[in-house]
Amino acid sequence: MSARGSSRRVTAADLVGCRYRLVQRSRHPEVPRTRPALMRGERAGLARRAVWERLPVGPARGDSRARRFLRIDIPPVPLDGDSFGAELATLEAVAAQATLITGAVFATDSWRVDVDILARQPDGTYLPVIVSNHRVARSAEGEATPVIATARLGLGGPLDAPYRLRHHVADGYRLALAARALEDLGVDGGWGAAIGQDRTRAFLTPTAPLQPALTAALAEITPERLPTVPRRVKECASCRFWPMCEPELVAMDDISLFLPGDRARAFRDRGITTVTGLIDADLGEPSRLARAWRDGVPLLRRTDTVTAPRADVEIDVDMEAYLDQGAYLWGAFDGAEYHPFATWTPLGGDDEAENFARFWAWLQARRAQAHDLGLSFAAYCWSNHGENHWLTMSARRFGGRRYGDVVVPDEQEVAEFIASDEWIDLFRTVRSQLIGPFGLGLKVVAPEAGYTWADGDFDGEESVNARRLARGVDTQAMEMRERLLRYNGDDCRATAAVRDWLRRGAPGTPRL
Repeated sequence: MSARGSSRRVTAADLVGCRYRLVQRSRHPEVPRTRPALMRGERAGLARRAVWERLPVGPARGDSRARRFLRIDIPPVPLDGDSFGAELATLEAVAAQATLITGAVFATDSWRVDVDILARQPDGTYLPVIVSNHRVARSAEGEATPVIATARLGLGGPLDAPYRLRHHVADGYRLALAARALEDLGVDGGWGAAIGQDRTRAFLTPTAPLQPALTAALAEITPERLPTVPRRVKECASCRFWPMCEPELVAMDDISLFLPGDRARAFRDRGITTVTGLIDADLGEPSRLARAWRDGVPLLRRTDTVTAPRADVEIDVDMEAYLDQGAYLWGAFDGAEYHPFATWTPLGGDDEAENFARFWAWLQARRAQAHDLGLSFAAYCWSNHGENHWLTMSARRFGGRRYGDVVVPDEQEVAEFIASDEWIDLFRTVRSQLIGPFGLGLKVVAPEAGYTWADGDFDGEESVNARRLARGVDTQAMEMRERLLRYNGDDCRATAAVRDWLRRGAPGTPRL
């Protein structure tokens, strides 16, 4: 273990994604974290506090009073702060055989791991528990995963429950590092646990299977193996060092500017490392797309003619969910008016269920009305994976509940609608006829159809933070609610604008 805290040691998050940011962090320690990174950190802090408030502070009724209980809470230390005091406090708490330790920090000369909770086991070992904003497990009949209630950590043992674990790489690295630290102290029990979006339960997993991946990842961050030049990856869009990396990439004309991450591997294997090289190689579609990227042309037609499905009654739908906890906003645009169905209270209960029931009742009433009049009906959304997931999950969790004049549909009713010709994924329609060097996201396609968002800089990360703030009752909460409704309404109207543009043949879009 280290003898002194350091802000230059790597963390589990550093082992995922771009390695060049470690080089940049060493060169430019003065560059502040980005707003999205700060928001993620704030959400992580709130999650930890929510869990710590659920932890026991002493034996519960029925527990043996002969067993000593000691909880030690170590004040949190920023990842870029000096962690020496927290490291020392952690070692002292372990030596004192504390039942529960929160805010533990372990470190070596090369890495640091923050362990949200250490729970002492009857055999004297410690169970490391991390708090994550991921969904770390899902219900799964026939599965058996050890689970322990957050309120029983340090007091009770796990019980098997019907869940399937969901693996998240960074979470796995955190548990693997914690296990290594505990092994150095002789108190590793071979298990770790994660508390996800369900703050009431810790899901256990053996840590030995996590070690090979950790060993390989740590081997990649040695000075001799760190990259010497940048390469664009997905995470660059929100990285604090992008303003420094981009000029380097532009100077090199690096192919990752056009094909980020591993998408350019096949071309690199052929010796093509620049955008110009790919254009000059004349390899058909890839080369033509590279030229379009160079020329700033966002979309190209795959087909001679472009069109879109049409119905007499058309509704455009967009949904907003908070992490993996539930859908809090279902928006619909009927060509004249935007209809939002929103709840600003905590998800998972009757408020979410009733909100979904009212949206479903409204949508199906418009559908039935069209059928009664002998008119065709279609509901559209953009890339309906998220909508399909929350339509299905909402029915699965709440199906059959009645709220006044509305009832949550069952899963079969939702499945029949999703499978019908009246539920149309407009992204698939676009993808079959258009292609573009910048992708086919709604924020790429809709501007070509002449549509602009009122909040152009509002994105997924901002919406997650806005939802958290919108749960309050102050002026800021009201402002966030209005912004989320405006954002969702724009997504609905943008989908409608794209439909109209496609039916006009996507004017202004050149042929591939």
